[in-house]
Amino acid sequence: MKTIKLAFALIIATLAMTACVEDKVYEGPNTIDAVSINPEAPTSFDDVVVTAKVSGLLNVSKAVLRYQAGSESKEIEMAGNGNTFTATIPAQPDGTKVSYSVIITNEAGYTSTVEKDYTVGDKPSDYTKLVINEVYGAGADAEKYLELYNNGDDPIKLQGVVIRKDEGDDVWVGEAGEIIMGHGYFCIVGAKNTPGEGGSGPNPRPMTKGLSAKKSVLFQVFDPNSNLVTKFERGEKLTAWGEQSLVENKKTWSRCPNGTGKFMIADKTLGAKNPDTGTEDDTVVQ
Repeated sequence: MKTIKLAFALIIATLAMTACVEDKVYEGPNTIDAVSINPEAPTSFDDVVVTAKVSGLLNVSKAVLRYQAGSESKEIEMAGNGNTFTATIPAQPDGTKVSYSVIITNEAGYTSTVEKDYTVGDKPSDYTKLVINEVYGAGADAEKYLELYNNGDDPIKLQGVVIRKDEGDDVWVGEAGEIIMGHGYFCIVGAKNTPGEGGSGPNPRPMTKGLSAKKSVLFQVFDPNSNLVTKFERGEKLTAWGEQSLVENKKTWSRCPNGTGKFMIADKTLGAKNPDTGTEDDTVVQ
């Protein structure tokens, strides 16, 4: 009987000691359950938001995004708390491959890493949406301008776009970085190489030839494949453009309504929406 009582006492003591021992906290890396980007198909106009979803028993002490785009390599601390962390990769040029890593460190010092990449890809420019929208030639050379408008939803790159005057000289050629955003304006202000104020684009450049408000004139716009996409024509060529004298228009020729209508005489709206209607001008070829 004494032996049974002793054995029972030992069991009780063992159980008591076991109950006093705390469970050991798990130590190991957290799990990165998902990494996504927004937008999913980035263009050169898009900053890319990287989002990481994390799970685990330990708190995250640090979340880092490392990326390499061409020769550029950077590390960004991700914002967030709990299970979701984000950081932004700035817009990159068309065709750039961007490699990136999400690195999660928990409070025990363990790290988890996921590596991914994407390639920047722009939609082809739809030059059929490009129009001459407004023409002004009554002021001094620095005041004269030709406004382009994008009737589409997507950006149009102007690199290689040519504006030709009077079937002869190319008076303006688009350069890299010159873009019209969807339903946006691009204003070429100035003539005869005289720059004016109010142009748009990285370095607005004037036209190399003049623009008259009282003579016959022809402006044609060609896409980078030399296809004619839009034009403004006033009067007749005769033996040469500019020989025919016409009544001076001290206002503008503007598409009314904006972007789609025919050219009418209207007040200046440089870089902004044209009026819905204006005054008819029979000298303009529509």
